[in-house]
Amino acid sequence: MVENQKTLARAGEIEGVGLHSGRRAWLRLTPSGPDSGIVFARRDCGGFEIPAIHRYLKGTSFATTLARGDMVVSTVEHLLSALQGLGIDNARIEVDGPEVPIMDGSALPFVDLIRAAGVRSLGARRRYLTVRRPISLKDGEREILAVPANDFQITYAIDFPHPAIGYQAVTASISEGAYVASIAPARTFCMLRDVQAMRQAGLALGGSLENALVIGEDGVMNASLRYADECVRHKVLDLVGDLALLGAPLRAHVIATKGGHRLHAALIGKLLASQGSWSLGTSEELLPAAHLAQFAHLSEKLVRSRVALTA
Repeated sequence: MVENQKTLARAGEIEGVGLHSGRRAWLRLTPSGPDSGIVFARRDCGGFEIPAIHRYLKGTSFATTLARGDMVVSTVEHLLSALQGLGIDNARIEVDGPEVPIMDGSALPFVDLIRAAGVRSLGARRRYLTVRRPISLKDGEREILAVPANDFQITYAIDFPHPAIGYQAVTASISEGAYVASIAPARTFCMLRDVQAMRQAGLALGGSLENALVIGEDGVMNASLRYADECVRHKVLDLVGDLALLGAPLRAHVIATKGGHRLHAALIGKLLASQGSWSLGTSEELLPAAHLAQFAHLSEKLVRSRVALTA
């Protein structure tokens, strides 16, 4: 079945605090036409636009930051994750400052905003970026691999030397139902011991137990977890958002261990630079089963055991 691109049916607004700036942050999602992609617009700077693509990736330290010239918009990953998870191809995002609001630390408030605005199909075919040959990167114990597939899956593993986290691993099919039920509500997390250093560096000024999971010496300081493995699910959420910077929905099984924004960005850069390893095509253009079978064994690479998430 041919799939068309999607945008919002109407505009929607949301506001909160910037996680790192600690300042009020407002944004407005508005519909956009075919092939316009996801674009941020700094309303406080005359509507200056920054497309949400890898070319404008500026930084990956504790958040994903886009920049065009001197103009910046940061902490974009949770909103981009929600847009990607709900299949939105085109939207204009007006912001009144340099940071997207953190809300509750997950993508769920943005999912609710998008669903309240509604989704509209556009008269143009959606084009998928399909990985045709494996792409991998390693940085010490951190590793990430993209394997050919006809859908979008993520396997992620983390291993923290703290009993409140430890080893966690999941595999998620990034369909709308599974994303909303199993990934979008997972909140960002940090270690209490790192908070002071971050604030001395001018980061996490808006952080609180209302918008992040905080792990202290005795365990999680928040009232409760949304999932027993909420931390690794949030890593999946972040990766979905970062991969939105490819500029097209992805078809691949991406497998990561001990990753983060920097590793995600490195995979995007290597993938886009390896033009023979991927192709752009419409929804009905699928890789043959025999081609996928060549790489099936790689889906077990990196991660020793994991939980499969479903809608």
